[in-house]
Amino acid sequence: MHGGDGSEGSAPRNSRISPAKSLEVSDSDGTKDQGSKLCGYLNKLAGKGPLRGFKTRWFVYDPRKCYLYYFKTPQDALPLGHIEIADACFSYEVEGDEGQFEIHASGKEFVLKAPNRQVMRYWLQQLQQKRWEFCNNRGSASRDSWSSPPLPDLPTGLVARDADAFTFEKPSETTESVRSEFALETSSEDLAGVGVTRNPTFPPTNINFSLKHWGTELRNSMSQLRPGRGSGEGNRRSVFYTGSDDWEMIDPPSRELQEQMAMLEFSKKPHPEAHRNSTGSVFAFDFGRTNARSKRPLLKDVMGGPSKNSRSIETSPVEWNGSKSSETQLRLQGQQEELARLREELASQKELVRLLQQTLKSSQCDRRSAGAPDSPQDSVQLIQEKDRQIQALCGHMEKMALEKESLQQELRTLKNKSCPGCESAGYPTRGAPDCSSPNSLCKELQELDKLKDSLQGYKTQNKFLNKEILELSVLRRNAETREKALEAKYTALEAKLCQIESKYLVLLQEVKNPVCSSEQNPAREVISRLLEDALQVESPEHQEHTILKPHPVSEYDVYGFKTVPEDDEEEKLVAKVRALDLKSLSLTDQEVSVGVKWENYLASVMNREMTRTPELKALIRSGIPHEHRCKVWKWCVSFHVKKFRDSVSADYFSLLLQKAYEKPNPASKQIELDLLRTLPNNKHYASPTSEGIQKLRNVLLAFSWRNPDIGYCQGLNRLAAIALLYLEEEEAFWCLIAIVEVFMPRDYYTKTLLGSQVDQRVFKDLMSEKLPRLHAHFEHYKVDFSLITFNWFLVVFVDSVVSDILFKIWDSFLYEGPKIIFRFALALFKYKEEEILKKQDSMAIFKYLRSFTRAILDARKLMSMAFVDMNPFPLRQIQNRRTFHLEKVRLELTELEAIRQNFLRERETNPDGRNLISDDEEDN
Repeated sequence: MHGGDGSEGSAPRNSRISPAKSLEVSDSDGTKDQGSKLCGYLNKLAGKGPLRGFKTRWFVYDPRKCYLYYFKTPQDALPLGHIEIADACFSYEVEGDEGQFEIHASGKEFVLKAPNRQVMRYWLQQLQQKRWEFCNNRGSASRDSWSSPPLPDLPTGLVARDADAFTFEKPSETTESVRSEFALETSSEDLAGVGVTRNPTFPPTNINFSLKHWGTELRNSMSQLRPGRGSGEGNRRSVFYTGSDDWEMIDPPSRELQEQMAMLEFSKKPHPEAHRNSTGSVFAFDFGRTNARSKRPLLKDVMGGPSKNSRSIETSPVEWNGSKSSETQLRLQGQQEELARLREELASQKELVRLLQQTLKSSQCDRRSAGAPDSPQDSVQLIQEKDRQIQALCGHMEKMALEKESLQQELRTLKNKSCPGCESAGYPTRGAPDCSSPNSLCKELQELDKLKDSLQGYKTQNKFLNKEILELSVLRRNAETREKALEAKYTALEAKLCQIESKYLVLLQEVKNPVCSSEQNPAREVISRLLEDALQVESPEHQEHTILKPHPVSEYDVYGFKTVPEDDEEEKLVAKVRALDLKSLSLTDQEVSVGVKWENYLASVMNREMTRTPELKALIRSGIPHEHRCKVWKWCVSFHVKKFRDSVSADYFSLLLQKAYEKPNPASKQIELDLLRTLPNNKHYASPTSEGIQKLRNVLLAFSWRNPDIGYCQGLNRLAAIALLYLEEEEAFWCLIAIVEVFMPRDYYTKTLLGSQVDQRVFKDLMSEKLPRLHAHFEHYKVDFSLITFNWFLVVFVDSVVSDILFKIWDSFLYEGPKIIFRFALALFKYKEEEILKKQDSMAIFKYLRSFTRAILDARKLMSMAFVDMNPFPLRQIQNRRTFHLEKVRLELTELEAIRQNFLRERETNPDGRNLISDDEEDN
């Protein structure tokens, strides 16, 4: 009972450290590339005093934090608690309860119990591997400190290629080889995963309610009552596997059900009276069907039940001895089949004798009914023939009786001489020793098998503990290295702070006594040197202090946009100040709180799909963290285009792309011209060899073939480029479809830009309603602000605001739709309303409007204005205004077209007007 089972010995070598298969419950969130997920049922020791006992819990491993969360059921939204695996150590006792192991983490001891030792070893192996991967990858992602955990949901777009941060030294090949030697052989099939949610191995505990987590359990119970949660096969835990060949019901059937089942079984049984009363040929009886329906007896039934010293196969300690157990089972099965065959043969012979007697009686009856014999001689011959038949039958019956006695004697011999202990140990039955004495060799052999089994169990435990010690030693050295690195970083930062303070004091001293002369003086040299030091920007090729990586003001930000321009020195200083301000804003307590809320939310949806809820809406409005943006964006896009994707084939994007390269498209020429002009200040699109250029080309070409009436419009390239930063090509293609075909009205990106013109008029109405003072100011100085805002709506603020604010706007835009554009456009004007009102000249106002959005850095303040100050903001109001202005714009366009046609006719009739060329003809 202490070693491995028979299946372990035959497990392949490559099953070591094998990751669990994909265990996602559903793909309804639109994502089908979820990584491996470790989950399953375990019993957890909980409670105090009389209530202390094991309770069945659903455990799920979260790779984002290296936490092992446990829930009451797989459908629960909130976990009851978690175990920190990153700093945990594992152990188990050989002589302890089967499947029980301990996890020591955060000064606590968690006692868990698996259904058997094989499942226990699988969980320990997987938890060791997850801890090893997490700790070795800690700090390898692009984060601000070495102590930060790695990014679990690695970005799938172009930002995923930015891997310029430092990494730990990877474990040596020697260490990995030693870990492989100590690894336990486990099979991942049917040990953990979603499959066990339908067939849980544990029987339900009597008390499965936690008083400590009663609030969480109440919320989980309420969440399961909502539609779409907690319903389905995963909720039906009506059966469980007991280790035998039958499935048992947890709840006993009712008396009515038992009576119905008994009547059904009785109706299915054959009635022997039917055979006795039947007439006709003797071959009318179906011997094959009768034998097939008879139940084969077990060995213990033939032997009259198990003996006092015997044990069942399931509880024998030698079941963990590999091939020996297999041989014993095969031998027992062979004996059982032989005994069953003999019993069937005996029953068939009895049936044959009975049928022959019945045939004889029927023949005699037929003979009597036929009349008297013709002569006495015939009667004598008939009597002699019948006597011979009777003698033959009597001889056959005597022969069958002797055979029956011999079979019974053989059964008694087998019963007296067979010993389960000797049989299971691999000894032949006839050569087994006499087990009647209490000090027999049989008990010694059984004790020897127990010792061998214990030896195998201790060997397995020794291998596990050796691997645990090796990994903990390596992880401890890594922790020491990380601690030394943090100390070095702290020292370097402290030294740099002292240098900055020294330079600042020198600068204050020099500014205190300015010298107003054209002569060269030391103060100017000091100020020049300080400015040069301040304008230095670290690039990946020239890094003075790798310990301080990533630098607050690097050459490119996390999205790939250039932070500091190269030409204008004054603009360099302003850009660096802006970057430092953005960095300080990203380190505020509010930003940290938003990250914690997102971590908690993602932990709550591990067992269910993401759905549109007020909680998710509020989280997205607060901004999606960089490490989770690709996952949430992908879900938002899949939600909006689900009906489109369901109506086409899975390789729809590939077919469009193949068609685009096989057949020329009228829009391909303009697409090629605009590729390098899309985002020239982003390193992913800066040169023809950049990775983003080819992806952008593919997305735009595929879209042009899907929408031939649009083809390509300037502005689509920027939308696709932003989507490609966090999404792969196909997902970015569907994101573009969501924006053009779902969010925006028709004719928004056509040649006439009809929808864009309508939105500018709607925005003007909203401006007069939400910001009346600013609208009156623009009207007074006749400033047409639509010349500025038109591009905001067309490309959703790309190249209009700083990158941090841009992606927060896109977060809400992909979730809520075009209403977000109106909200943030009004919020931008409100943010700088007082500064604009101070401008008393139309040229000054227009010049200020061209660049004022780049000076807005506080995303929290801007989002508060957009989502709080602008309320109420119903979408129906925007739709009604769009309908009203659409008719007016169409009438104006019709009048303009009529004027254009009149002009062309007059030019044709007037000889002097033929030399005039319109703008459209000049472009052509």
